[in-house]
Formats: sequence, structure tokens, C-alpha cells
Amino acid sequence: MAFAEGMGLRERKKLQTAIRIYRTAVALFDEKGFDAVSVQEIADASEVSKMTVFNYFGTKEDLVFKPMEDHFSDPAHAVRDRKPGESAVDAVRRQFLEMIDGRDPSIGLNAEPFARRIRSVIMATPVLRDRAYVSAEKGALELADLLTEETGDRTLALIAASTLTHVRQALVEEHHLRIDAGESVDEVAADAAERAERAFALVAGGLAGYAVRQA
Repeated sequence: MAFAEGMGLRERKKLQTAIRIYRTAVALFDEKGFDAVSVQEIADASEVSKMTVFNYFGTKEDLVFKPMEDHFSDPAHAVRDRKPGESAVDAVRRQFLEMIDGRDPSIGLNAEPFARRIRSVIMATPVLRDRAYVSAEKGALELADLLTEETGDRTLALIAASTLTHVRQALVEEHHLRIDAGESVDEVAADAAERAERAFALVAGGLAGYAVRQA
């Protein structure tokens, strides 16, 4: 969450409140466990009412997922915004390499401890792991719908979307696992682009020429 340029005072205060609630919730979940923390406890620690928490975050699970859920649509965004002459696989690969270059927290390349706490909470909580899986599948279906609309072939679109999203997920998981094992973010990021290139090359042969945007 970041302040938007031109945001008015009221909007800035609302954003500050949302950030405070979010960070407080994740800290409590990490310390005590997701199931052991009530929304009322989060509200009290954030110095807001329970209703205010629900106004910003519709469910308890949203206190973890809402700020990050849009990232599950990143592959669809890459394909939707790709350049003329660019294939679907090239668009997703280009976006992922740009995210590596920017050390994007959504792909596990951020040393900020808070980002690591979010992963810790998700991995320790079955209901949150399930939601992560469902959200990833929704992202893949969003990409499949887009490719179906462009190509008219639902079956190939589903295969392509599943392949591309799972390549990304495997790379992200490797980033997390290596950092969890003690490597620094700098060490993981140093060869992340090379590993991503190899991973996407595995599917490029089959998807090269598929869903190339016409000029």
C-alpha cells in the first residue's frame, strides 16, 4: 500500500488506518496464530472499532489477502497489455523479469521482514493456504478467459494459462524456499532472471507463436 499522488487528506487518513489495521493483524497472526486472534483483538490493538475493521476488510481472511490479491491477476494483465507482435508467453516472461528487476515483494524478492511474516502466516494456516490456491486458480482462469476470447479455443487457452501461471508459481516458491533456508534476497535475486529465462524457455517451444497480438 502506498500513498497516491494527489490524494486528499481524508483519503490519506483512510489509507493510514487501513495500513495500521493490516500490519497489526499480520503481526498478531504471526505471533499467536490466525485462529487464535479475534477481529475484536485486532480492532483493539489498532485503536478502531470492530465495525471499522470490517468496513476496510470484509472478512478475517481479507486482513491477510486483500492488499495482495490483485497480484494473482498479474499474468492476465501482462497478456492483456502486451505489445503488437508479442506472444502470451513472451508477455508473461517480460513482466516477470521486470518484477525481478524491481525486487517485487509479490514474487518473494523483498527483504522487508513484514513481507516474510505474511508468508509465514499463510503457510501456517490451512484456510489461508486454501485461499491462496483458489486465488491462483482464479488468476489462471482469468488468463484463460482472455486467451479464449482472443483465440476462440477454450481448451488450448486453459492449457496455456495453466502452464504460464504454474511456471510463475514455481519460480516464486523457489525464491521463498531459498530465502527461508537462509539465503539473502540479494543472493536469490542474483540468478533469478537466469532461472526465469530457463523456466519460460521450457514452455516457449510449445507456446511460441500462440496468441501473438496482431498489429
